[in-house]
Amino acid sequence: MIKTVAVVGAGTMGNGIAHVFAQASFKTVLIDVNPEQLERAQATIAQNIARQMAKGLLTETEKTNLLNCLSTTTSLMQGVAQADLVVEAATENETIKLDIFKQMDAAAPLHAILATNTSSISITKIAAATKRAGQVIGMHFMNPVPVMKLVEVINGYNTSQATTATVVATCEQLQKTPCIVNDYPGFVANRILMPMINEAIGALHEGVANVQAIDTVMKLGMAHPMGPLQLADFIGLDVCLAILRVLHQGFGNAKYAPCVLLSNMVAAGKLGVKTGEGFYTYQSGTKISGISSQFAATIHSHSL
Repeated sequence: MIKTVAVVGAGTMGNGIAHVFAQASFKTVLIDVNPEQLERAQATIAQNIARQMAKGLLTETEKTNLLNCLSTTTSLMQGVAQADLVVEAATENETIKLDIFKQMDAAAPLHAILATNTSSISITKIAAATKRAGQVIGMHFMNPVPVMKLVEVINGYNTSQATTATVVATCEQLQKTPCIVNDYPGFVANRILMPMINEAIGALHEGVANVQAIDTVMKLGMAHPMGPLQLADFIGLDVCLAILRVLHQGFGNAKYAPCVLLSNMVAAGKLGVKTGEGFYTYQSGTKISGISSQFAATIHSHSL
C-alpha cells in the first residue's frame, strides 16, 4: 500500500503531481536540487489552492490537510528514503532521467515503486538503469495536473502485474482515470498529439494559413478546447521538439521528423508560455490578445 510519496523535480509537472498526492492525503515530499525552484513550486501550489477554493473545490480544512501532508527538500537521498512510491518529474532528457533513476534506486527502500512522468522516453530503458525493473513504471500525468483527469500508466517490458495494479489503484485514490498502455515511443497520448502539432506547425511554415486561422479551424471545426499552436506553447516548444525527436528516432519514420520551424524557434529561445513568446505572446503566463509579432501575417517557408 502506498502511504508516502516522493516527487523528484519541482517544475510545472512536479509541483502539480505533489499537489494532487498531498490533496489525497498521501505524505508527500517534493524534491529539487534548486531551493529557488522549490520556492517557485510552493508559490504555484498556493496559487492553485487559491483557485480551487475560489471555485468551491477545496475547503479550508482540506487546504490545511494538503499543506500538512506536503514538505520539500533539496536532498534526493533524504527525500526518497521513506517513500513507498517515487515519481520522477525531471526535464524530458534521457541522460538526466537515467542518472536520477540510478540515484533513486540506490536511495529508495527496496519495496518502493519507481515511476517516471516521462511523456515519451522508454520505460524499459529507464528500468534497465535500476536493479528493480519489475518495480519501474510510467505515470504520465497531464498538464495542469490538478485539473486533468488522465494518467497514462505505462508498462515497461519487465514491469510486474503487482506494480501495475498498485499504481492503477493509487491513481484512482487521486481521483484520476488511469489508462494502461505499453512501452512504445510516445505511448498513446504523444504518439497521436505530437504529429498533429507538428503538422500544424508545418502548415504555418508553408504559408497555408496564419496562427489564428489554424487554431480556429481546429477549435471550431474539430471541437478542440485549444488550438494546436497554442497548445504547443502551453506544453513548451522545447518539450514538443524533444518528444518528436524520440518518436523519429524510435520509429525511424520520416513522418515524425520535427518541422524546421519548430527547431528554429527552440534554437531562438522562443519556447512558448515559459519564455513569454512562442506562436503567441504571454504575460505572467496569460496569453495576450493577438499572436506573436513574428507570426502577425501568414508565414512562408522562406521567412526563417
